[in-house]
Amino acid sequence: MVLKLYNTLSGSKEKFVPLKKGKVGIYVCGPTVYDYFHIGNARPFLIFEVLRRYLEFKNYDVKYVSNFTDIDDKVIKKANELGTTFVDIAERYIKEYFKDADCLNIGRADVYPRATEHIADIIKFINGLESKGYAYEVEGDVFFEVSRFKEYGKLSKQNLEEIRSGERIELDKRKRNPFDFVLWKKAKKNEPYWDSPWGPGRPGWHIECSVMSCKYLGDSFDIHAGGADLIFPHHENEIAQSEALSGKLFAKYWLHNGYLKIANKKMSKSLGNILKIRELCQKYDGSVIRHFLLSAHYRSPLNFSIEQIEQSKNSIETLNNIIYNMRFLEQQGKLTEKMNSEDKVLLTKKSEMEEKFIEAMDDDLNTPVALSVFFLLAKSVNIYLSNNRLKNKIVLSEILKFYEKYGSLILGFKTISKTENKDIVEDKEIEEMIKDRELARKNKDWETADKIRKKLNDMGIILEDTAEGIRWKKA
Repeated sequence: MVLKLYNTLSGSKEKFVPLKKGKVGIYVCGPTVYDYFHIGNARPFLIFEVLRRYLEFKNYDVKYVSNFTDIDDKVIKKANELGTTFVDIAERYIKEYFKDADCLNIGRADVYPRATEHIADIIKFINGLESKGYAYEVEGDVFFEVSRFKEYGKLSKQNLEEIRSGERIELDKRKRNPFDFVLWKKAKKNEPYWDSPWGPGRPGWHIECSVMSCKYLGDSFDIHAGGADLIFPHHENEIAQSEALSGKLFAKYWLHNGYLKIANKKMSKSLGNILKIRELCQKYDGSVIRHFLLSAHYRSPLNFSIEQIEQSKNSIETLNNIIYNMRFLEQQGKLTEKMNSEDKVLLTKKSEMEEKFIEAMDDDLNTPVALSVFFLLAKSVNIYLSNNRLKNKIVLSEILKFYEKYGSLILGFKTISKTENKDIVEDKEIEEMIKDRELARKNKDWETADKIRKKLNDMGIILEDTAEGIRWKKA
């Protein structure tokens, strides 16, 4: 099976062939660090990190770069509102970003470049564009002349005339063309600045990503990704300035995720419906939010509602229950290595689900279909566990490995991964309490048995009587 990705640049699914055999470079536009990130921001952060996981599963050596925009109008405004510096604001919200990313189990990038750490590189880049005739300076501002780049609009599939009729732009009579965009901004009063050949100022937004992606991945790299809202003008401008300077293809594949709405409405401050991950993580386990974000194809629109997040919660609980039940049987040790027909049927089902999972992920990261595989297998596992026959040690081990490999390693669900050391200690304590309760019942010490059961209930432990004995699970 071959991985195919939808390339915004070509407008079609393409077979993924990296520029260098066995190696992949990915750049994902990261957050502007002036606030906690919201669920719309989380979608590209999460889905393209899943892409990285999947590429690594397919034995590619991946270099994953995601930036922090730490100098921007919004960062400066927030600093002024709070009476502090832009540096303090950026540091604060970079730390907060990692807290929320950890809640969602978004793995760390290989490099997190910051715009302010690359000012010298940015100035050199702009100098290069200026020397090639693509940039011009006016009163301390430096602009990119879009009419000089003949392929401008190739990503967004529109030419300058179409853009002019469809976009509202801020008029600046100093520009040679209304669509010329700023590379270097002249410093305003009381704003942070850096010295440059054009006077004190700071970089424009678009140039930051071009410089940082090229610095860490080279003039040409494999995948550039982000939200659909970045196609124009941000990514279009990145292509123009990068390819104008290098004369090479900037990024081979451009991936963009669809928009996310809240109760069928666009998120906006005016509507007061911006849903931050920090708030969601206080109400739901990170794996629940992760399931929700993966429940629709990444290129499709996604609508958040309480009903849908609750469905994701139920789905994760279903998977957790399967895992707990299988681990319980493993811990009991009452297993056989002799294979019967039911064992073979379940192992065959598992193999079929593996193929279906990989087929779905190879088809432009079709995570909804990939997720469905977990529940199709879970249905068969439930039937297998419900019969009174002695369970097979190898079968349980293989099923658990399946969920660990595809659920945890690739899709990043913490709650269906291997039990952490802390949980193992807690599980042993729970097992001891259950044994004490059973002993009390055997001795007809109903008062002690009831006290232990109540304590377990208070801990969120649910007991179930089965043919194999007492099972338990966390509510």
